[in-house]
Amino acid sequence: MPVPEELKEATCPSTAAPTSRAERISSIDAVRGFALLGILLMNIVPMGLNGAAYDDPTVTGGGTGANLGIWFVLHVLAEGKMRCLFSLIFGVSVMLFTARLDERRDGADLYFRRSFWMMAFGIVHAYLLWVGEVLYPYALCSLLLYPFRHLAAKRLILVAGLFIAGDSVWSVVNGFTQRDMLRDGKAALAASQSGRKLSETEQEAKREYEDFMKEARPDAAALQKDAEEWRKSPLTAVQARSRIAYRFHREPYYFGWDIWSMMFLGMGLYRLGLFNASTGTLAKLLLAGYGIGIPLNTYTGFLILNSNFDPVMHSWAGSSYDVGRLSVALGHLSLVVLLWRKQWLSPVLSALAAVGQMAFSNYILHSVLSAIIFTGYGFKLYGKLQRIELYWVVAALWIISLIVSPIWLRHYRFGPMEWCWRSLTYWKKQPMRLAA
Repeated sequence: MPVPEELKEATCPSTAAPTSRAERISSIDAVRGFALLGILLMNIVPMGLNGAAYDDPTVTGGGTGANLGIWFVLHVLAEGKMRCLFSLIFGVSVMLFTARLDERRDGADLYFRRSFWMMAFGIVHAYLLWVGEVLYPYALCSLLLYPFRHLAAKRLILVAGLFIAGDSVWSVVNGFTQRDMLRDGKAALAASQSGRKLSETEQEAKREYEDFMKEARPDAAALQKDAEEWRKSPLTAVQARSRIAYRFHREPYYFGWDIWSMMFLGMGLYRLGLFNASTGTLAKLLLAGYGIGIPLNTYTGFLILNSNFDPVMHSWAGSSYDVGRLSVALGHLSLVVLLWRKQWLSPVLSALAAVGQMAFSNYILHSVLSAIIFTGYGFKLYGKLQRIELYWVVAALWIISLIVSPIWLRHYRFGPMEWCWRSLTYWKKQPMRLAA
C-alpha cells in the first residue's frame, strides 16, 4: 500500500496510544474539517425547521425566491455529498487506526471498545441534542468493517459498489411502492368522503396514506403544534427528539447501505494511495467528479422541482443519488487536497485542518449551540426563521469553529471530546496539555 508522504517519517509506537501530531495526515484533517462544516449546511434545516422541510422546502413556505434557490444549490453541491465525504474519511481513519493495532493481541479489543464508546456517545447525543446525529449509526456500521481491513483495494471497492447498486435498486423499487401506496390511499380517501363504506384493505390504504402525508406534508396546525413542542421547554424538546430517535434506533443498522458503501470505498481508495496520488491524478479526479456530478445533480434537482417535490419522483431520482453525490464528494476531496499541496489559502486550510482534528468536539459543539438557539433549551427560534435565514446561524457556527479550534490546539493535544473518547478507548487517562 502506498504510504502518504506525511507518514513516511512517522514511526509506529511500540505500545498502543492515540495518534501523535507527527503521525497525523494534515490533508485528511483538512478534508474532514471541510466535510464537517459542510454537513452543518444540511443539518441546520431539520435543526431549525420541521424535518419534512429537508427534502421539501414548500412545507415551511420556502418554495420561492432565495429559500428555493438555497435548496437547489445545496441539492447540487452539498446534500448527501458532505455526509458521503465524511463517511469516506471515516473509512480512511479505520485503516489508519487498525494499522497501528494489528501487531497487538488486544488490537481488536481496542477497535471494538472505540466503536462501542462512540455508540454510547451517539445515543446520548441523539436523545439530548440532535436527533439526526451520525455517531450511533457510524459506530454501528463500523463493527462490520474490522474483518475487511486487510482486503485488497479492488475487493473493498467491489463491496462498496454492491452497496451502491443495492441502494439504487431500492430507490427505484421504493418509488414504485410509494406510487402505488399514494394512488390506493387517494382512491380510498375519495371513496370515504363520498360516503361509501370501505373494505379492510381500503381502510388500511387510507390510514397508510394519511400517516404518510402527515409526515411528508404537515398542515399549518401540525407545524404549529410541532414548533410549540420543540420551543416550550427542555423537557418537551427531549420528548419530541426521543420519539424520532427511538424510531431510528429500533431499525437495525439504519442508513447502513448509505454509510457502508462510502466507508468501504474510503478504505479502498486509501489502499490505492489516493492521498499520495500525483497532482495530475487529483486534478483529473476533480474535473471528472464535478463534470459528472454537477450536471447529474442539476438534472435531478429540476426533476424534483418540476414535480412539485413529489415524494415518488424523489425516490426515482434517488436511483442516481450515489453516483451524483460520490462524484461531487470526490471533486471536493480533490480540491481540498490540491489546495493543501499548493499551499493556496493556507490560513483557511490550516484552520480547516484544526476543525478536522477536533471534528468530534466541533460536531457536539454545533449540536449544543443549535439546541440552545432553536429549542426550549434557550432562545426558542425553532420554526421562526426562513430557510435562507438559517444560514446566518451556520456562518456564526463556522466562524466559532474556525477561530477556536486552532487556538485550542496551540495548548492541548486533543479536543475535549477526543480526549474523553481516547481515554475511554485506551482505558487510561491521556495527557491533555502540550509540553511548553
